[in-house]
This record gives sequence, C-alpha cells and structure tokens, in this order.
Amino acid sequence: MDLFDNKAADETLRGAPLAERMRPRTLDEFEGQEHLLGPGKLLRQLIEADQLTSLIFWGPPGSGKTTLARIIANVSKAHFIYFSAILSGVKEIREIVKEAEEVRKYSGKKTILFVDEIHRFNKSQQDAFLPYVERGIFTIIGATTENPSFEVIAPLLSRCKVLVLNPLAEEEVRRIVRHALDDRERGIGEMGLTLTDDALAFIAEQAEGDARVALNTLETAARLAEAMTIDLETAREAVQKKPLLYDKGGEEHYNVISAFIKSMRGSDPDASLYWLARMLEAGEDPLFILRRMVILASEDVGNADPRALQMAVAALQAFQLVGLPEGRIIMAQAVTYLATAPKSNASYIGIDAAMAEVRKSGALPVPLHIRNAPTRLMKDLGYHKGYRYAHDYAEGHVAQEYLPYQLKGSKFYDPAGHGYEKMIKERLEWLKGKKEEE
Repeated sequence: MDLFDNKAADETLRGAPLAERMRPRTLDEFEGQEHLLGPGKLLRQLIEADQLTSLIFWGPPGSGKTTLARIIANVSKAHFIYFSAILSGVKEIREIVKEAEEVRKYSGKKTILFVDEIHRFNKSQQDAFLPYVERGIFTIIGATTENPSFEVIAPLLSRCKVLVLNPLAEEEVRRIVRHALDDRERGIGEMGLTLTDDALAFIAEQAEGDARVALNTLETAARLAEAMTIDLETAREAVQKKPLLYDKGGEEHYNVISAFIKSMRGSDPDASLYWLARMLEAGEDPLFILRRMVILASEDVGNADPRALQMAVAALQAFQLVGLPEGRIIMAQAVTYLATAPKSNASYIGIDAAMAEVRKSGALPVPLHIRNAPTRLMKDLGYHKGYRYAHDYAEGHVAQEYLPYQLKGSKFYDPAGHGYEKMIKERLEWLKGKKEEE
C-alpha cells in the first residue's frame, strides 16, 4: 500500500529515476488511452464512480498500466493492495484474503487487489484467486504485457473485463517529454535545458510508444547535454539500442510470423522481406522460419509452381550448410520466390476434403481390380481381375475407376486456372473427355 501513498512516495521520489518521478497522479495528468479514459468512456466512468469490477489491463510496456492502478488507488474509497507476481506467491494471497476480510468486517470497505504482471503466475497460482473473486472478498485488477487469452486461465479471465491499452502515439510521447523538461517540481525544469525540435522528434520516435523509454532517454540526454541544449546528436548518443518487441514464446511471435506468411501468400515481396528482417533482427530461430516457408510452398503455392517446394527445401538445406549471416541471403531469395510465385491451395483443400470423407465414410473396401493378387487364393477371389495397366495403352492412360465404388465420381482436387496448374487443369479435362468417350 505504501507504493500508492502520495505522502510516502513524495519522500522517496527525490532520488528516483525521472520516469518514476513523472508518473501521473490524476486522470487529468494521464496521457493517452482516450478510448478508455476520454469523457464518457468506460474506465473513466468506473474510476470516477468508484464502481470498479475485476479488470485486466493488457498493453505494452510504458503504456500506463501500473500508473492507472496508482490513480485508482488515489481516488478510490476502497482498500487498495499492490501485489507483484514477481515477488509474491500463494502464501501472500492467504495473507491478503485475511487482510481484506478484516477491512470489510471493521470498516465496511471493499478491497481492490492490483496484480502486477499477472501473466507470471502459473495456472495453480491463478486458481488461488478464483474463490475470493467469486465471493467478493476482493476485486482484482491485473496488468499484463502478454495476451490474456494465452496467459490467464479461462475461469479467471471470464470473471474479468479485459481492457486493451495501446502504445502511446508519438505526439503523446512528445507532450510527456516536454512536460518533464519543464516541470520544476518532479521533472528537470530546474536545469533550464533547451530541447531542439529534431531531438524531441527523435526521442519520441525511438520510444516506440513507451513513455518510460522516452523519459529515460531524456534523463540520460540531460546529463550529456553541453551548452544547456539537448540537440539531435546528444539524443542519438543517449538512445541505447532497444531490443525489438518480440517474444519467442508470446503473442508477438505469432503476430510477426502470421504477418510474414500472409505477406508471401498475398504476393508482396517487400512486406515479406520486412517481416523476415524483423524476425532475424529479433533473434528468431531461422530454421523455424524456413520450416514455415516449406509448408507455405505446398499450402499456398502448390502445383501452381511445383518448383516452389524445391526452392524452399533447398533454402532450408543450404542454410544448414552456411548459417548466419550469409544465410539471410539464401532466405531472402527463397522468400522473394515464394512471394512472387503463382498461388494455389488446391492440394491443401484436396487433402482436407479427402480426409473429411475418410472420417465420414470410414474404411471403404478397396475395389477388387486394383488389389494385388500375390497368392492363388486371392486370384480365385477376384483380386486384380479386370485391372488395366496404363502403360499398355496409347499416351499411357486408360479409363478405369480407382476410388471405392461408393465414392465413384467424387472430386477432391480442383486445380486453379493459373500458373502450372492451368496445364494440369487442361490435362484433367482432357482425361475426363477420354473417359467419357470410352
């Protein structure tokens, strides 16, 4: 609770980082998230009416999740408890329950439990919250940078409203930086520094919607500034290379690989190369990317260009021989080939349709004429009888039925009318005509 107490906080903020000192204390000071906090919007109404229900704040770092919790603590009439998923466990949950019950018994106040980084709790730990949320012992507000669909158990998620916080817009970040530059009480206003427009724009751009990154950069630049001015060169010096937002085990991993696959499927080589670069720069396993390319070569290109699968497999094998950094060139060649190749998912649709038929109709008997007959008994039973060997006929084809009799006439593969499949389609139509002639 002390973390949310303004008087206690004022004493400890003097030596705190600029980002901590500038943390907004009221809704009016808060920048961004207008879709939640604008006039008449849901979260503002809940906060101002002090009628909060259980919530999950889902958003990227620096978007204001913990800050909103602090603001709620300041304005709420409820008993407010801060709970860190990094530092606490099930034992602490029992202590919180006891505290919440005593507060309700002696003061009639409800308790709001703020769980920072709730995604770090495992399933059994999250389960421990459930009975107390259901009984109204406390209202829970969780904060997470990860997709709650993957990281929060379904029973708990169903009892919470998920509110999505967006990365801050560059103009919002610029306002935050300007405010910190001018604020003499909590910011660096007493230093009397000047910040050039191009330096401000650079800091806002490099922050990528993260207010904390922007303020940390400003604080570093203030120490480096010469002649009382933070110019573009100083801002560049202050910016440390920030790792790309990319979690190999989390949602961003799936978002980026999805964008990569869809760009190749959509025949956009430029976007395909961009997403490839994003993954490589973030440290994704190149073999994972190449395996997905092999799948795409069959799923989305298919027989519209049969060489696509050869290209993808060759790229996988070549990369294993070469590795990085040169392997990126091999990957780029395969990516641009797959992106610009004609597309067909006819094989993919065909196998799914055939499997659906198998699941529906079961193990239908193989027609006798296309069964082998290695024994006398099999021959006597009619195995192989009437089979016509295709190579004994002109153009290596003879019309006969190969499907189970119950599925006669069924069609699973319907080639596209472009790329190499145009030729396949024409041949199948020719074969159909020959069959009808016979």
